[in-house]
Amino acid sequence: MISPAVFFTELDKLSISFFTGVPDSLLQSFCAYIEDNLPKSQHTITANEGNALAMAAGYYLGTGKPACVYMQNSGLGNVVNPLTSLTDAEVYRIPALLVIGWRGEPGVKDEPQHIKQGRITPQMLELLGVPYFSLNAQSDVQDLLLQATTIMQQTQSPVALLVHKDTFVSYKSAQDTTPVSTFSREAALKTLLDLSDADTAMIATTGKTSRELYELREQAGQAQRDFLTVGSMGHASSIALGLALSRPDKKVTCLDGDGALLMHLGAAAIIGQSKASNLLHVVLNNCAHESVGGQRTVAGNIDLQSMALALGYRHYFRASSAEELNGLWPECAAAAGPNLLEISIACGSRTNLARPHNTPEQNKQAFMEHLDHVNH
Repeated sequence: MISPAVFFTELDKLSISFFTGVPDSLLQSFCAYIEDNLPKSQHTITANEGNALAMAAGYYLGTGKPACVYMQNSGLGNVVNPLTSLTDAEVYRIPALLVIGWRGEPGVKDEPQHIKQGRITPQMLELLGVPYFSLNAQSDVQDLLLQATTIMQQTQSPVALLVHKDTFVSYKSAQDTTPVSTFSREAALKTLLDLSDADTAMIATTGKTSRELYELREQAGQAQRDFLTVGSMGHASSIALGLALSRPDKKVTCLDGDGALLMHLGAAAIIGQSKASNLLHVVLNNCAHESVGGQRTVAGNIDLQSMALALGYRHYFRASSAEELNGLWPECAAAAGPNLLEISIACGSRTNLARPHNTPEQNKQAFMEHLDHVNH
């Protein structure tokens, strides 16, 4: 396996010393290492992958040096536009080294939302005209990086490294992990379920939020009735808005995360201006990309109340415990929306947290049948 320190050192030798991107579980050791060892002037965790490549372009304009842009392969969806209309050899010719975690790699067991993306990742890069190299635990890092950066300099455009599972030696961050709250996400979700009307339509964001919601229904002996957005990070709130506008007779609650909110923050502006009086947008805020390593988001430094109200949300509520959530709920439930409820939560989840047993299509069907059942 490859030491993150060795990988970083070889990049530095090739004058790649600026890093930006969105964390990925396959890259978490590498991401943790650069977070620990670089100042903020050399490393930025961005809201989405397109932002990261644009930052890399700006860095190149200022220095003439390429940057390293890291991401999960699902992030290729966010980066297609700047890859084709900004950095491409037929446009501005801006080099960058893309380090891409290859989730859903064919032959490697993974979750449903990664299977197709994993299968088509090489073809996507080929279609985009991005040369790529495979990086695994047995790779000769020095030789591979020399090949990749040589092509990058020759073409003056991005080159990618596809990183396989278990490539990097484990590295644990030394960053301060003081919890922002002691209220666990699972406890917050259970409290919300207990308080919400039984026919409220729940849309849950990707990651552990959906997994914990699924288990809470199982533990309560309740039929599955929630839409679990297993992929499409940052889009759960827009799904919820579409549902709320199409079904004004129903209460709709979006269970979002802070990283997901930031990834497509423009969606919040559209929600705020939507007049969707039946929509409650819940942001479970632990100030971290928990599912992929716990790297900090900037959500702890943002005044979400001022932001929400400025964007047009009718009301803002905040809780950091079950007691606070119970206390504000009557007002929150009665207030016409769209409203934003921020719940400060702790990082972490149960080690035995399971994954949904049903397929995404089965989940969709159960959700739609529940909507139809409660409507009639």
